Amino acid sequence: PVMEISRSYLNLREIVFIIQSQNNSFHVRQADKRRADLLKQAQGLTKKPPVVLLLHSLSHNEGDWSILPLLPYLSYSFGKNSSWIVFLEEETNVKMNTLIQVLAKFDKNKDWFLGKPLHDEESTIIHHYAFAENPSIFKYPDFAAAWALSIPLVVRLANKVRDEPLKSDFTIDLKHEVALYIWDSGKGPDLTAVPELCTEPENSPQALYCATTLSSEPPLCVSICSHSESVFLLDVKPCIGFFLPFALVPVIKKTWEKDALFLEYYSDHADPTIPTINLGVPNTERGHCGKTFAILQRFLSSAVPNTKWLLIVDDDTLISIPRLQVLLSCYDPSEPVCLGERYGYGLSQGGYSYITGGGGMVFSREAVVRLLNSGCKCYSNDAPDDMVLGMCLNALGLPVTHSPLFHQARPEDYARDFLAHQVPISFHKHWNIDPIAVFNKWLKDDLRANPSDGLNKSTKTEL
Repeated sequence: PVMEISRSYLNLREIVFIIQSQNNSFHVRQADKRRADLLKQAQGLTKKPPVVLLLHSLSHNEGDWSILPLLPYLSYSFGKNSSWIVFLEEETNVKMNTLIQVLAKFDKNKDWFLGKPLHDEESTIIHHYAFAENPSIFKYPDFAAAWALSIPLVVRLANKVRDEPLKSDFTIDLKHEVALYIWDSGKGPDLTAVPELCTEPENSPQALYCATTLSSEPPLCVSICSHSESVFLLDVKPCIGFFLPFALVPVIKKTWEKDALFLEYYSDHADPTIPTINLGVPNTERGHCGKTFAILQRFLSSAVPNTKWLLIVDDDTLISIPRLQVLLSCYDPSEPVCLGERYGYGLSQGGYSYITGGGGMVFSREAVVRLLNSGCKCYSNDAPDDMVLGMCLNALGLPVTHSPLFHQARPEDYARDFLAHQVPISFHKHWNIDPIAVFNKWLKDDLRANPSDGLNKSTKTEL
């Protein structure tokens, strides 16, 4: 037993934990709780606590969330005295003792990339159709289970980042892109599957041998939407305005329209039968920037009810309004909140993050006020609205908040095991699918219902 304790003590000091936190008050609270839990567990094992860092607070560089630009800093800070960098999300529970034992099995002097592997069933647009011949061959980590890099690998990758500029285009699915960068067309290590890195709910029987699990319960957030202090989320007052740029209307009417308490459809001509509203901005083939900025202005005008939240979706977005309302109860609408699926552009070279429009863009009233007061504008009516908004937010220093529950693509474009531990809020695009069937399978329920067939029964809400 004495030997075991001293080995744990040694190993714990050699692990650097990085919580993939975000610059938003709700997420900072969640990350602080996770950090406190890690340090409390460590206290029982060692006198000197391990290093636990919050990703969003390491620097002012917007690109830090994409991890690769951060590697030189990690190599410089921890290359001498540490053995492992362990990344985890704010809802990843860690059993410290089990994790130490798991890491101790691997030779810390070698290059290791450890995680819970995901793979694509078919080649997918979000991975630029990589490995089209055999999509399931490439494994990439489910960040929710935690993932780890040995220090020799961190040092080597950091040198590579320094010597060869990182690509400066889009960051779409970070976990896949990080794995591709590490694999380096076969010159670097593959992801090593570690069965103890799990996404099981923490209290499930399967979680017995897991070093990591997921919180079974979503954080209990008071309903900021309701006028009372009640935490019951089923009687949420109408506090969201829903705005659609144009209309694939029949699908919307058969799926989520009934849940939207205040909804407007926009087109370049008024049609009383739908009804659509003409914003005086012509429809465009490509981006919808002009239309989106007109929607932002209308949201603040007296023409629509005064709501705390604005949701802008495409006409081929499928969305669960009840689940969105539960999620929004965690956020403070008096803060400038911009929420959805976060993508990045040019993050390695001072670029910006943005909410990708197809999965749905959510703005608090305060965010809309600040965007419009800044004088930020479209450079043309058909510019990509989501990217222009990202540039504006970046210039204003306002954070873009990521939720993995919004999806820019269809359910089949995501790894099955990734979707299995979430209750999704949105999907997008109707290519080769029946959108009504997809809505009914993935997005339709009341808040008390079991998640649909595509999800585990003892699921994790991630809300």
